[in-house]
Amino acid sequence: MTKQQGDGGRRPPGMTDVARAAGVSAQTVSRVLSGHPHVREKTRADVMAAVARLGYRRNNAARMLSSGRSRTIGVVTLRTTFYSRALVTSGIEGAAQAAGYTVSTATTASLDTSAIEDALSRLTDQGVEGIILSVPLIHTSPRLEELTRATPTLTIDGSRTDATEVVAVDQSLAARLATRHLLDLGHATVWHLAGPEQWLEAASRREGWRTTLEAAGRAVPPPLEGDWSPASGYRGGLVLGRIPDATAVFVASDEMAFGVVRALRELGRRVPEDISVVGVDDIELAEYCSPPLTTVAQPFAQMGEHAVAHLLRYIAAPETVPEPESVEPRLVVRASTAAPVRD
Repeated sequence: MTKQQGDGGRRPPGMTDVARAAGVSAQTVSRVLSGHPHVREKTRADVMAAVARLGYRRNNAARMLSSGRSRTIGVVTLRTTFYSRALVTSGIEGAAQAAGYTVSTATTASLDTSAIEDALSRLTDQGVEGIILSVPLIHTSPRLEELTRATPTLTIDGSRTDATEVVAVDQSLAARLATRHLLDLGHATVWHLAGPEQWLEAASRREGWRTTLEAAGRAVPPPLEGDWSPASGYRGGLVLGRIPDATAVFVASDEMAFGVVRALRELGRRVPEDISVVGVDDIELAEYCSPPLTTVAQPFAQMGEHAVAHLLRYIAAPETVPEPESVEPRLVVRASTAAPVRD
């Protein structure tokens, strides 16, 4: 008995099935999956929706033999356990697989340019067709510029080299949404527990927080600094909880915010009655914090999907001028914020 017979005669969906479901030609499906730049966005979206609905997968081995192409996308990412990074990578892998590509990941333990150069070199040696640079690159180097010119490269943390295309969340807007929400509730000012200074997204959030307070004519408290971990949030919370007039804090990540909430509780400061807390990311656990965490949601999986779509277009037409795409965050209001209690 063949495998196909064992499945009750069902065969895997083919390109013609996708074309039929999307209401387009098989040639159009092929152009979309190859990342061809001259396809209408609605058509591209219809085809990708049909691919996901049918579970269509391309035969990479056969295509590589006939085309001499690797059909592989490289991803450079930081070696970390942060939940948000895993969501971005998951979005990249899902979109790449749907388009008939595999993903090869090179992790780096630091943000040093030499470490990133090494990760890029490992991927180019594998013959990847394009690279997604998922690290907050602040400083560049001649070698980095050379590597990103040699292979179509896209970044998704707001950083860029001369030769990269960018998909990024507007981190300054995320900070403005959080800070403005707390001011609108009636808080006199907003404290900030920031991420590490060497991270671009942390710097952008810090700047958005500061400029929002200044525009409102409010005092700007000295920012506290964490390292994205709940432990650093806990340490920051122990400091913040001992400041009598602190009634609101914008925390640069949900994971740090969890630590802040615990520290405040241990110090006898109630959330939100005594101190309102806003995080950033809207990871799955935010809704189950006690109290449920108000946060600024970032579409991590969508960022990964957009990055793959941009990169495939860039691979198909590397002579095009890179066009940055900014993905907007959104405020999710839950129970960790409220108007300040007046004496």
